[in-house]
Amino acid sequence: MAHPSQLGFQDAASPVMEELLHFHDHALMIVFLISTLVLYIIVAMVSTKLSNKYILDSQEIEVIWTVLPAFILILIALPSLRILYLMDEINDPHLTIKAVGHQWYWSYEYTDYEDLGFDSYMMPTQDLAPGQFRLLEADHRMVIPVESPIRVLVSAEDVLHSWAVPSLGVKMDAVPGRLNQTAFITSRPGVFYGQCSEICGANHSFMPIVVEAVPLEYFEKWSSLMLEDA
Repeated sequence: MAHPSQLGFQDAASPVMEELLHFHDHALMIVFLISTLVLYIIVAMVSTKLSNKYILDSQEIEVIWTVLPAFILILIALPSLRILYLMDEINDPHLTIKAVGHQWYWSYEYTDYEDLGFDSYMMPTQDLAPGQFRLLEADHRMVIPVESPIRVLVSAEDVLHSWAVPSLGVKMDAVPGRLNQTAFITSRPGVFYGQCSEICGANHSFMPIVVEAVPLEYFEKWSSLMLEDA
């Protein structure tokens, strides 16, 4: 959960998000070193009146500042491609959920069950219980079992939406007439918040996403209760 004046990412709740955090730190360190070197060169050139003919005209230096950036780009590209393929990998999901975006709420269908689905609306401020978050709490949460591969099929009924949960490292566009898919594994129990991340109209900021990860036995009890109510 994000908090005021937070500078970094939210705590990772999935293996993919942990990889993304590590890659972010890796790339940020490279950018920091490059920025420090460039700043040093600028200060040195401005503050000294001396010049060196071997710096002004040197093939060796030209080779270095051509090869070195290419090597740095490779250092960034290889882990980036690795994570990109990891995010697209979907291996034998234990549960498939279809998330459909509407103006302005989400509907969820648990396709492995015969009749398990519901709409998820933002809870009005006056209905919030103590400890619940304004504009982030939904009347029905998407409940999933922890440490299980989950596949989410994302689509939309009217306009473009985007199903995004930052702490899980998930963001997938919801396009009318098209079915996109993404997958994740929650590494710990908890409640994880997200929001529609594609401007979709007047109430775009009022369609939160709430994912609740619980142990398998609690998920089975919850699904049984939902099926009974249906």
